[in-house]
Amino acid sequence: MDHTTTIRTELKDFIGRERLSFSQLGQKAGLNAGTVSSILKGSRVMSVDQLDRMTAVLGYPEGFFYDEYLRECMVDTVPNWRRVKPFVLRCAELDKLDCIRRMVQMLLDNLMYSPLLFEVAEVFFSEGKKEAAEVLYTGVAASERRQHSERLAFCQYRLFSLRLGQDPSANLQAALQFEPYVDRLDEVDQLDALKDLANTYHLLRRWDKVDRIAEELAYKAKIQLLLTNQTGRKRQEPRKQPEYPLFSYLAISNLLRANVCDERGDHGVALQWVDISTELSLAEEDHQETAYWVGLFMDWAQSSTYVTKLMSGDDSVLWDYVAHIEARIENLPIGLLHIIRAANQYGMNVDSILQYFEKDLADLSDNLVTGVKYTEQLINDRCANMMYEMARYHFSRQRHVQGLVCLTNALTKYASLNDNACMLRCVRLFEQYRDYATPEAVQEYRSIMDLMPV
Repeated sequence: MDHTTTIRTELKDFIGRERLSFSQLGQKAGLNAGTVSSILKGSRVMSVDQLDRMTAVLGYPEGFFYDEYLRECMVDTVPNWRRVKPFVLRCAELDKLDCIRRMVQMLLDNLMYSPLLFEVAEVFFSEGKKEAAEVLYTGVAASERRQHSERLAFCQYRLFSLRLGQDPSANLQAALQFEPYVDRLDEVDQLDALKDLANTYHLLRRWDKVDRIAEELAYKAKIQLLLTNQTGRKRQEPRKQPEYPLFSYLAISNLLRANVCDERGDHGVALQWVDISTELSLAEEDHQETAYWVGLFMDWAQSSTYVTKLMSGDDSVLWDYVAHIEARIENLPIGLLHIIRAANQYGMNVDSILQYFEKDLADLSDNLVTGVKYTEQLINDRCANMMYEMARYHFSRQRHVQGLVCLTNALTKYASLNDNACMLRCVRLFEQYRDYATPEAVQEYRSIMDLMPV
């Protein structure tokens, strides 16, 4: 069947074969005879609903005539949004992204369609139709690239969010592409955008970026807090609400800067940032989740205090930190990562802690799938880093078999993350202890290495 064959030709042939009247065809399609007559005579363009009904009567799969319908709606006649919008929605339902892409290219020569398509993209985004949303955001952004508009910036923000995934290099590219647009966003949207950028760079270990963006986040959060707390402003409905209470962005900024200091070895400064993050005197806004977030940040600050003291060599907090982790078992990978890093750096013996969490480590994946605040990538990254540090720990205690098991587990995780830099780090460590590897361990290692790009 040639897809360029028109629906009208097919319908006329069908009527002839089946010896149907317009009324009888209408009954089969759930349409009245007058509508069928107008469609067949070409005096009116079908709606997508009518097209779907006729396609079903003819026995073709859903969307079979969409290419022809696109030409009829967009080329042969002046586009009508009342027809175009239902067509776009239906294409998304059927995952016909090529049709959406072609339609966007045709429409966006006229900028009047840009806000209309943006609204549909927002609907797709809220419904989880990510691929369809990405097509529309990309089209709108391309059409407004010379406008320097807030809508262009917000499209770039959405595209950044949609493109984050398992590939660190792709995530870095997405962040770098979006970063120049942050200042064009609405002032409230900038808070969420900066938070998301900082978290992305944190996962990518781009500490200079994290530090700079966290500083900018604090500056903008303070402005919004001061504006909100001005006399009379509290009684006014805000034009837009950020995702979280305003004070939380300032606390997030302080904790991020503490993390940066820890990574740089400035543990004393890190503790100062942690202390600042607990000064929540600005948490006065009337937000239904304020109490929840105050408690959460106090908890995070306590955790950061333990970590900072550990990373400065203070092993007196080890078991306090263990109790803290145990009460929040979803934090086990990052908690053990900090403990074992400190053990490797300062020669601490944490065998009893590893034994204490032995069952939890075995059940790690089962325990974490319900941890809604962690993304899959973040879980895998933390687990991989934890396994790598555990390998180093076991090797330092001459437990080579256990070390090699942890190392191959880390290598597998890094491979799933496409983290080539960390994979190479594992390779160097494996080669250092290859003589202790069993033939089975060597074979597993080779299988994982086959996943690495040449």
